[in-house]
Amino acid sequence: GGTRALLEMLDIHPNIVVAATEVHFFDWDENYVKGIDWYRNLMPFSYGNQITIEKTPGYFTSPQAPGRIHDMNSSIKLLLILRDPTERVISDYTQVYYNRVESHKPVQLFEDIVIKNGVLNTKYKAIQRSLYDVHMEKWLKHFSLDQIHIVDGNTLIK
Repeated sequence: GGTRALLEMLDIHPNIVVAATEVHFFDWDENYVKGIDWYRNLMPFSYGNQITIEKTPGYFTSPQAPGRIHDMNSSIKLLLILRDPTERVISDYTQVYYNRVESHKPVQLFEDIVIKNGVLNTKYKAIQRSLYDVHMEKWLKHFSLDQIHIVDGNTLIK
């Protein structure tokens, strides 16, 4: 969806430091139980004038992440990058398709995955992730809209 590109652009700024990997602290129970000190130890060193950013796209669709993040810091500022949902589904399929081809694994046609019995297959993971309103509703129960900066991924690409 453009998260890596946005992170690389932000990393150029001298007052921003970024975590090296997707931590999956707030969305994976096996990491969350390790505690906040474990999470903080994965963050890069930063000075008082710097902002530390961690990027894990799975947080947005995770049912538990909004509450866990709010419990850690209720005044946190969040960045959310969104693309046109249809383009996002196609991009997701394309990435999986080429990964499967390279691994010599069988692939399914896009139409066979997206449409089931003549209707949109809302159980398809890429479509689930693109139901922005469903996920945003969970976040807005914990954070005000002024805490969430939404970046238009299509504009970022241009």
